Amino acid sequence: MKIVEQLKRPILEEMELFEEKFSSAMSSKVALLNRITHYIVNRKGKQMRPMFVFFAAKLVSEQQQVNERTYRAASVIELIHTATLIHDDVVDDSDRRRSFFSINALWKNKIAVLVGDYLLSKGLLLCIDHKDFDLLDIISKAVREMSEGELLQIEKARNLSIDEQTYYEVIRKKTASLIASCCALGASSVYGDEQQVNVLRTFGEYIGMAFQIKDDLFDYGTQKIGKPTGIDIKEQKMTLPLIYAFQQSNQRERRWIKTTIKKHHKNRKRVRELIEYVKEKGGLSYAVEQMHAYRDRALTLIEPFPDSPTKDSLTRMVAYVIDRNY
Repeated sequence: MKIVEQLKRPILEEMELFEEKFSSAMSSKVALLNRITHYIVNRKGKQMRPMFVFFAAKLVSEQQQVNERTYRAASVIELIHTATLIHDDVVDDSDRRRSFFSINALWKNKIAVLVGDYLLSKGLLLCIDHKDFDLLDIISKAVREMSEGELLQIEKARNLSIDEQTYYEVIRKKTASLIASCCALGASSVYGDEQQVNVLRTFGEYIGMAFQIKDDLFDYGTQKIGKPTGIDIKEQKMTLPLIYAFQQSNQRERRWIKTTIKKHHKNRKRVRELIEYVKEKGGLSYAVEQMHAYRDRALTLIEPFPDSPTKDSLTRMVAYVIDRNY
């Protein structure tokens, strides 16, 4: 977390004011909702998505300044992101989030779903109430893509038919679309031109792709990262290291992989064997190579912007995304 705090320095004032505005944006006249949102606010994560909003805004702004629209954009993205996490915990039947009890674990599924719906509507209304229709367009498309990505993954997971191209499509929609929208929202909030908004959106998409590949690599690591090793395999998810290993395998080996995932995904010994097999086939090395390629493409996009503390922190944040240990 110390690295994240260092990265925040060029936007420290903005992030502190954002936290106040975000808490206000979550408020309700319903006491139960206020208790739950208070619980959420006090267990905030790294807040990387609002950071991307402010970095993008200051990168585009000639005076390196943000405005009220930027704060609303950051609040909208955090409201939407929080809503999706709550819904994900219900779908995955997860009772933990960042080492704390999830909303559904404390208040049951029905309330968790309703809280997620409430936060989603609050985010959209924040744009509508202030006539920020350009921001509303960006975030609405991201929500649509995230839903499509989740459903595409579920559809393909049933018969383990996710190839590399489909995997990229899933993570582009499921994960990268939200980070892309963070950067597009930041640029649009300070009235960046269409080209600047598109460049920052693509930058965010590449970072999101690298972020998800890194997340998938954790499944094969030995460090304590808050996510048990082999969890993706146990959930029958085909991620890039496994897809690559599958592509490099002969027919007999492929049958063994499919049987392991379909019938023995809860067998710890079999899962460990599959993890070792993926490593031997070069699955991890290939995934790291692709992650670095997305990082390099992202950094190339922001090279033309003038040097500044904001650009420096954004560049270091890109490095953090792929070097993080959790």
